[in-house]
Amino acid sequence: MIDHVALNVSDHAGSKAFYEQSLAPLGYEVVMDAEGYGTGFGTAGKPSLWIVRRDPVGGAAHIALIAPDRNAVDAFHAAALAAGGSDNGLPGLRPDYHEHYYGAFVLDPDGNNVEAVCHKPAA
Repeated sequence: MIDHVALNVSDHAGSKAFYEQSLAPLGYEVVMDAEGYGTGFGTAGKPSLWIVRRDPVGGAAHIALIAPDRNAVDAFHAAALAAGGSDNGLPGLRPDYHEHYYGAFVLDPDGNNVEAVCHKPAA
């Protein structure tokens, strides 16, 4: 249903580095780049998540990205913390959402809540 999402960021270079490292375990990579302004991350050459330098940044957003499996959720969380993100929910089941909802949450450098989620049962 969603074609793409854009998050406003205060420091394009810093946020680009954060997202490159954080999204790699989910298979996302830089597919379009306008240095100093905006970067599109996605797969197969199609950007689905943009970070865009804007002033003021505004309120924080929440975005959930599909992970192929639970290991990728764990790897996303670890990579995001290593990239300078803040924990906002350790990897684990969220049975209040549904039986197989396995997610992890981090705050990016601007306070956006970024989630990786896998809806599949454990392998």
